[in-house]
Amino acid sequence: HSIVTAAKRAGITPHVLRAWEKRYNAVSPDRTDTNRRLYSEDEIERLRLLGVLTKQGHRIGDIARHPTPALMQLASEGAGNANRVDSETEDSLTEQSLKEALDAVHRLDAEALDAILKRNTVALGQRGILERLIGPLTRRIGDMWIEGSLSAAHEHFASSIIRSFLLRSSRAYAESTKAPAMIVTTPTGQLHELGAAMVTAYARDLGWRVLYLGASLPAADIAHVASANSAKAVILSIVHPADDASLPGELKLLRELLPEETVIIAGGESADAYAPLLEDTGIVITNDLDEFNQHLTRLRRLSATK
Repeated sequence: HSIVTAAKRAGITPHVLRAWEKRYNAVSPDRTDTNRRLYSEDEIERLRLLGVLTKQGHRIGDIARHPTPALMQLASEGAGNANRVDSETEDSLTEQSLKEALDAVHRLDAEALDAILKRNTVALGQRGILERLIGPLTRRIGDMWIEGSLSAAHEHFASSIIRSFLLRSSRAYAESTKAPAMIVTTPTGQLHELGAAMVTAYARDLGWRVLYLGASLPAADIAHVASANSAKAVILSIVHPADDASLPGELKLLRELLPEETVIIAGGESADAYAPLLEDTGIVITNDLDEFNQHLTRLRRLSATK
């Protein structure tokens, strides 16, 4: 079953499912040839039990690795004396905003979607809205588009509104010429640039001078802009497709054209599909904001010592 179906049947959101899987190894789904997750009936039942137990008050970090029979026993006993952690409460509150945002996308209501984004920026902050609302929202939209329950027009509409909002709200952070420079784009053939816009907003919030180049840029052009601006890092968003035969050559060329000290970081839904190539080429892979932050922090410290 797809992640959308698995989450629905387990009574949780795809965002929560991904978090439990990545942070706590709660389940280990199979992967298709295009690296899409596939969940078994047993895994869905396990996720359902975890959902029940967290609602009873158990911390997910304490129970995520319990064997399924132990989860069943806990659920049957109705154990629920532990206090719920704040993040779970926030997830339930943000879920309403996710529903409202999806409804605005279905109605192609740009004004409503923009208002929801603005409201949640105030409530969650710049990083919070990326992690708790925009990230889950874009993943849901992408899953719905792939499954055919959302049209390409709706996907393009949502991407356009969210991209404009992110670049507009983060523009103030791009003015410092003393800040270290970073290039953010997608390589040739990768037309989905929403992930790149999210990274741009996030990195600007951390104080980087980000040059956002949009989508589908050839390696030579990326390298030219990076070199001209003495960029410390080049960030690539790789979302779709996951089987582009021309992408390996572009990535290898980019690594050859850039100075050795310029770090290349790749992320996105399809980045793992190219993992062997990326690792062999010396390109870092990450799809976690905390891990991305750590890479940028180390890079900034190294730059400061030179």
